[in-house]
Amino acid sequence: MGKADPRFLATAIDAVVRAGALQMAKFGTGIRVEKKGAIDLVTEVDLEVERMFRALVAERFPDHDVLAEEMDVASRGARHRWVFDPLDGTTNFAHGVPIFCASLALEIDGKAEVAAIYDPNREELFTAEAGVGSWLNGERLAVSKNATVLESMLVTGFPYNVHEKADEFVKVFAQVLKTARAIRRLGSAAIDIAWVAAGRMDGFWEASLKPWDTRAAALILEEAGGKVTGMDGGAWNPDGGHILATNGLIHDEVLKIIS
Repeated sequence: MGKADPRFLATAIDAVVRAGALQMAKFGTGIRVEKKGAIDLVTEVDLEVERMFRALVAERFPDHDVLAEEMDVASRGARHRWVFDPLDGTTNFAHGVPIFCASLALEIDGKAEVAAIYDPNREELFTAEAGVGSWLNGERLAVSKNATVLESMLVTGFPYNVHEKADEFVKVFAQVLKTARAIRRLGSAAIDIAWVAAGRMDGFWEASLKPWDTRAAALILEEAGGKVTGMDGGAWNPDGGHILATNGLIHDEVLKIIS
């Protein structure tokens, strides 16, 4: 077993499964959608789920910090920080597309120690503990064995400012398209990276993400034997925005293509 308090993973699982129940209760019911930007949406479900989670942490671990997508609450500089996306795939959710999840990681002294992602449409719970492993519904996860980009299915995402910088994103996309077997664009970075961990996809890249999009999934992937760096090949920084997450075997080849 890992060194983390077992209550931490239990809380992470509890939180994302509760989030999934709240998401599914409202999915397809014509919920209210607001705009943060031209194409950046927030729904009442994002807010409801985040409020649920903040209350859960306040009750169980009142001295812990929470960094989450929708509410800007000042950090107290606690050693423990929960990084939470209440609804990753909001645009899918708002359009009735069943690809979304809740994503949660706990950092202790800045290092991710436990993670949980729950996809309520497929009832798939991805979990990880640093140094112990990662699982899908209790089964150990392992990345794919595909060793070349030509054999690989890759997945990516576009940022909310894609309208301003469409040409540069399309250029990278085109470079990969020329080489890979297939590219997908699912609309939830957390699910994308979790699927790389599960061996369904072979790699994921995206240039403009927030810590709550990637923190949990990156740990799940690393614990499944995958590799995570920046898109420049340097050490991945959750606050840096850009990420390349692969099965490890195709990592260097993808780096060459996207740079």
